[in-house]
Parts: sequence; C-alpha cells; structure tokens
Amino acid sequence: MIRFYHSAHSRSGTVAMAIEEMGLSAEIETKIVSVARQDGSGGPDAANPHPEKKVPALEVDGTLMTERAAILALLSELFPDAPTAVPPGHPERGPFLMWLAYYAGVVEPLIMGMVCEVADNPIWVTTYRDMGAMTARMEAALEGQDYLLESGFSAADLIMASPYQWNRDWLPKVPVIETWFDRVNARPAVQAVVARETA
Repeated sequence: MIRFYHSAHSRSGTVAMAIEEMGLSAEIETKIVSVARQDGSGGPDAANPHPEKKVPALEVDGTLMTERAAILALLSELFPDAPTAVPPGHPERGPFLMWLAYYAGVVEPLIMGMVCEVADNPIWVTTYRDMGAMTARMEAALEGQDYLLESGFSAADLIMASPYQWNRDWLPKVPVIETWFDRVNARPAVQAVVARETA
C-alpha cells in the first residue's frame, strides 16, 4: 500500500506531477490534507503523518518518507519500468540524483535567500553559490538538449522547474532555460495537475 499525502496549491504538486507523469495514479492513493499557509489559512491536520504537518509525505507499507527529492528518487526505485523513471542501474541515475540534491541544497536556498534579501551576504554566497553560478550550471546542462538529462524528461526537470511555476519572474532570463521551462510546463501531466489544483 502506497499513500501520498498532498495539499492542493502547495509545492508538493511536484510529486503529484511525477506520479501523473509516471502513470502511477491508480497505484498510489492520494490523500489531501490541510497545511498552514503563508496567508494564515489552513493549519495542522491530524490526518497528516508528516512529523512537521507539512507536505509532501509518502507512506510505503507503513514506512514514512518526506522531502520531495527523496520521494522522487524512491518512486524511480519502486517503479523502475514506469515512464520517465530513472532507477538504480540506469546510465543517468547519478546525474538524476545530483539534480534532485542540487535543487534541495542550492536552488531552493538561493531563491529563498533572494526573497529574504540575504542572497548577497558573503556567507550565503560561499555556502550556496549565487544566482549567476546557478544560471550558468543550468544553461550548460541544457545546451543542445531538451531536458536536464541526455536521456530525456525526468522528475529532475519537475523539481528544478517548480519554483518558477510559483513565480515566473524568478526564472533566469536565458533563452535555453526559458524554452526548457515552457517545455516542462506544456507536458500533459503537468497541465493535468495544474488544472486539477486550480479548479
């Protein structure tokens, strides 16, 4: 039994998109839970097993997983034959895991640092890099290919695109990155989840 805990209009939409993209909607039960929001609405939900009452959370046969990058990696292990899976043994498993970790360890902190106006602090830059370095890394990866992995679309693209779905203004103004983002957003699974969550 696999159960996915999700809150509509949250960044756990990345995992919902991956589940849709991999064709796993019938295999994974989705539970919608309430979470605290920045506008003061919502709040802790007793039905949510996440220890901090956040989302996403994935329960696999009674074992709880949290954190988007870890959940996306696990889904590719549990369903190695699903479309877009990058399971252990895949030639690009290493780069796939690298992009998941890069998002969690570099991209999200940089964007939050920018929003909180601390991203220029030397300690911040030394620890997380800066927006220019991140942009250069993405631009180099996308040069000459449609997605971050040479083998094609994966959940790495979903997680790396996720902050820009919240605010397109944060997207680096580089043609190859903008084209990649539009390509990810145009995917039917992404559109299906967006339509469901904005209905």
